[in-house]
Amino acid sequence: MTIPTESRRPLDTRSAGWAKALAASLAKARVSPDLISAISIPIALAGAVALLYLPAPAGPLLCAVAVQLRLLCNLLDGMVAVEGGLGGPTGPLWNELPDRIADSVLIVALGMAAGEPVLGWAGALLAAVTAYIRTTGGALGFAQDFSGVQSKPKRMFVMTLGCLVAAAATWWPDAWYALLVAAWIILVGSALTCVTRTLKIASQLRERAAAAGKA
Repeated sequence: MTIPTESRRPLDTRSAGWAKALAASLAKARVSPDLISAISIPIALAGAVALLYLPAPAGPLLCAVAVQLRLLCNLLDGMVAVEGGLGGPTGPLWNELPDRIADSVLIVALGMAAGEPVLGWAGALLAAVTAYIRTTGGALGFAQDFSGVQSKPKRMFVMTLGCLVAAAATWWPDAWYALLVAAWIILVGSALTCVTRTLKIASQLRERAAAAGKA
C-alpha cells in the first residue's frame, strides 16, 4: 500500500508504543498491508451478524469489539505500508474500498438492530458520501479533508458506545434504544459533515480561481 502523506488520516494512535510494536511485527512477518485492509470486511460482517442475531449482552459487546478491531486494521495497514515500507501499487485502492464496505455493513446493521432499517441504510449512504467528498477534494488538488462532526473514527466511537450501552438490555430493556440514538447521531452528523466538507472545497475552489485571476 503506497499512500500519499496528504491522504493519510491524522491519528494520534500512530505514535503509541503498542501500535508501533504491532505494526513492526507485522512488517517483519511481511504481512501485506492490503491483506490487513481487506480483513476489516469479514470483521465488520462478524460484528453485524453478532449485533443482529445474538442477544444482549453478547451481541452488542461482540459488535463493539468488531468495530474496534476494524479500526485497528485501518490503523495498522497504513503503518505497515508507510513506516514498514511494504507499500505497493494497489495500496490506494485497498486503503479506501474495504473502509466503505465495512462502514456500510456496520451502520446498516445498526439501523436494523435498532428497528429502523431505513435509518441504517441512509446513514451508510451518507457515511460513504463523506468519503466521496473527501476524495473529490483530493482529486481537485487539495489536501484531503478528514474533519467533520462524524468522520469515520467519530462514527465508530458513537456506534461502539451505543453497543456498549445496549449490552445492558438484559437488565435494563430500554438500553436497547441506545442503538437508535447512535444511528440518528451517525445519520445527522454524517449529513453535517458532508455539508461542511463541501463548503470547504467550494471555498478553496473560489480562492484558487481568484488567485489565478490575479496572476
